[in-house]
Amino acid sequence: MLILFKLLGSLALLMFGMKSMSDALQKMAGPQLRHVLGAMTTNRFTGMLTGTVVTASVQSSTATTVMTVSFVNAGLLTLAQAISVIMGANIGTTLTAWIMALGASFDISIVSYVGFFMGIILIYMKKHRYIGDFLFGLGLLLLGLTTLRMTGNEMDLGHNPQVLAFFQSFDPNSFWTTLVFLLLGGVLTFCVQSSAAVMAITMLLCGSGAMPIYQGIALVLGENIGTTITSNLAALSANTQARRAALAHMFFNVFGVIWILIVFRWFIDGVVYIVDNVMGQADSPIQSKLNFTLAAFHTGFNVINAGILIWFIPQIEKFVCWVIKSKKVDEEEDFRLHFITAGFMKTPELSVLEAQKEIQSFSERMQRMFGMVQVLLNESSSLTGKKQDDEKFNKLFTRIEKYEGISDNMELEIAKYLEQVSDAHLSDETKGKIRAMLREISELESIGDACYNMARTIRRKYNGKQDHFNEHQYSHLHQMMGLTENALQQMNQLMGGRKESYDVNRTFNIENEINNFRNQLKAQNIIDINNHEYTYAEGTVYMDLINECEKLGDYVVNVVEARMGTRQREA
Repeated sequence: MLILFKLLGSLALLMFGMKSMSDALQKMAGPQLRHVLGAMTTNRFTGMLTGTVVTASVQSSTATTVMTVSFVNAGLLTLAQAISVIMGANIGTTLTAWIMALGASFDISIVSYVGFFMGIILIYMKKHRYIGDFLFGLGLLLLGLTTLRMTGNEMDLGHNPQVLAFFQSFDPNSFWTTLVFLLLGGVLTFCVQSSAAVMAITMLLCGSGAMPIYQGIALVLGENIGTTITSNLAALSANTQARRAALAHMFFNVFGVIWILIVFRWFIDGVVYIVDNVMGQADSPIQSKLNFTLAAFHTGFNVINAGILIWFIPQIEKFVCWVIKSKKVDEEEDFRLHFITAGFMKTPELSVLEAQKEIQSFSERMQRMFGMVQVLLNESSSLTGKKQDDEKFNKLFTRIEKYEGISDNMELEIAKYLEQVSDAHLSDETKGKIRAMLREISELESIGDACYNMARTIRRKYNGKQDHFNEHQYSHLHQMMGLTENALQQMNQLMGGRKESYDVNRTFNIENEINNFRNQLKAQNIIDINNHEYTYAEGTVYMDLINECEKLGDYVVNVVEARMGTRQREA
């Protein structure tokens, strides 16, 4: 039992160390990594190279996949570019196997202790705490590898009769044996949710001499498929593009497994030759030799597979689009978030991008809602009160009412998602972004409330069979709504672009125009009522609409201030 817990504990150290390293690197370079992904995917080759470098840097193919899917959703990457990046991620993740091979072959425990010592110093120096987190994670990773190697020596699996009998019960020359271990590798990877952990177990078994190299390599092939099963299950509740990207990932690995099975023995013999003669491992201990063979096979397989399929990316794109077709959903009936996918929220630093795109969608939806209010006002003036006219008016009002419900749901769902993200350890920059986004969604929901209030005011006037506004009132309302529409357009321009290129004074100038015009109309309204231009009741309805437009303009300014990071104005 003690040895079993040592084994499990060393695997836990290994997995936690890799996670800590990945999270720390993303906190240090999260925005830069996103910019690199966006800028360096101009063609399929640079896309694959970018995926390789980014994944090798953050030691997480999941993080790269999340960023890639986010960019596809945001329209910053095409699906074809995303497929090339995912191919590169498969190559980049093989660096993990080389780290394990080195850790299992040499005593690197001293490096882990140096990492702990330097890491804890930097953690307490707040300015460099993320570097400290990385070094501490590296120390845990190396300590886990060292403990795993020592535990493997203690277990002495190469001389355990039961273990040897189990593996000898499989015919090493049988194709079915390869398939069994391939399936076993996929199932184990799916169960533990970590290909790194299964790779470590494979190296332990092969290095001890308990498991033949052919069966170990079959396990490695299964790991490649197991990781894609996890991503595809996570994408079941995601949007269309996320599911297509996950399917492309699975297609990439399944295709590779199919062709490698055809040349299985010859390919492994070639890898062994390279390890013995090119890498100079012929005279090395058997444990070191087998571990380097597994790492070399993992890299060689993924590099050759990517080299083959990179020429067929357009065909892969057509295939996944044919399998997963876009859903044609009436937007008014679609309450599901488009960009936030809970199954892909593996890295909190990168989840912010999904939230930003969802808020942009929220903002655009609110502008469409205001456009409906303008149409409702025009319809109320042109309809004659007949049954078919009432149905037309009520249908439009119902759509606005539904939008108000959607805005409430979007605020709650985005806030819930941001709360989940904020539960993790985040950089100060990301914490500030989350605070700003929470303010943005609150103000956007208030814009929805203002639109709904205007729609109810228009309906109250229409159902009361009151006289239409006079020509001057309609002219003033249209002018005020035009200013408000302009403010919403400026807001969405900011939400969809980079804040560095946005001039916030444009929004403030429009707000001043709205405020001045409101004050002018308020004074003129009293004069018109006294001159019996219209009744007091009609003047009240008229000013209610004007005042709601002015409130809506204030909410727009608050959204802009939150996005720009400026201080909230005095009330």
